[in-house]
Amino acid sequence: MDPELLARFERGDRRALARLITHVEDGTPQGRAALRSLYRATGKARSIGITGPPGAGKSTLVDQLAAAFRKDGLKLAIICVDPSSPFTGGAILADRVRMKHLQEDPDVFIRSMASRGALGGLSRTTGAVLKVLDAFGFDVILIETVGVGQGEVEVVREAETCLVIEVPGLGDGIQAIKAGILEIGHAFVVNKADNPGADRVSEQILTMLSLNPNPPEWQPPVVQTVATRGTGIDELARQVRAHWAHLDAKSLRHRHLGQRRVADLSDILKARALGSASQRVLARPDFTELRRQVELGQIDPYEAADRLLPFDGPDEWRLP
Repeated sequence: MDPELLARFERGDRRALARLITHVEDGTPQGRAALRSLYRATGKARSIGITGPPGAGKSTLVDQLAAAFRKDGLKLAIICVDPSSPFTGGAILADRVRMKHLQEDPDVFIRSMASRGALGGLSRTTGAVLKVLDAFGFDVILIETVGVGQGEVEVVREAETCLVIEVPGLGDGIQAIKAGILEIGHAFVVNKADNPGADRVSEQILTMLSLNPNPPEWQPPVVQTVATRGTGIDELARQVRAHWAHLDAKSLRHRHLGQRRVADLSDILKARALGSASQRVLARPDFTELRRQVELGQIDPYEAADRLLPFDGPDEWRLP
């Protein structure tokens, strides 16, 4: 990679940081080289994942929570995973439009990322960008997910502390149950708690948590907030710090970091296997003809795949 760009990055140059993130997002050779070079410098930053349904006030909550941590002098990075534009693939919502309170703080870095159709609410490169921010020296990294309501458990892999946001008045029952993400929360936030039904939502969450047949050592708290006013934010920050202390005391943070490293290995192997297989398939002289036959319905895609890339193993592969 460009040694001058890396040197600027190591000196704390924000423009170099932004350029490296762009390389990582685009999957360029320079981005891959940067990740390889910086990987051993990661693992120091604390990370918080924030997820919940649309309309829950996640961005306002992130803004207020970040301000609470800044009071302690911590350097912060914020990743906002936004829906992708169907035309450009870029993030639709602008980070600095939504977080005006922090945009001029030199110790806060905000980056919007397009989800680009990734399942689980996280962009495919979010984990890699998190590592770049970690290596840059930020103390806390907040990750705000798209909030699609389904499959957001992916946030757990990247964040050591996950906040599940709920609000009253979004339909029958709490959205976390519908989305299947109740089990991932390390703290539950009932935002817009000045609206009717906030106490009922809090009680529902506590009831569902009490039904767990194997309750964890860490009992997730339920915190009511009104993010637009800053109400409850200090208590939420206190609960996040308490969870960090729990992870440290039980050596769970070390385990989480190890699991993330193994997951990174799995992702790298999958990407290389896919790239290698793609090269072999595209190099075959019968590829164009078989593709044409599939397009015309003369053969099914499974038969074409068997001819192009014979494989008897499982369709889904993961490290043991």
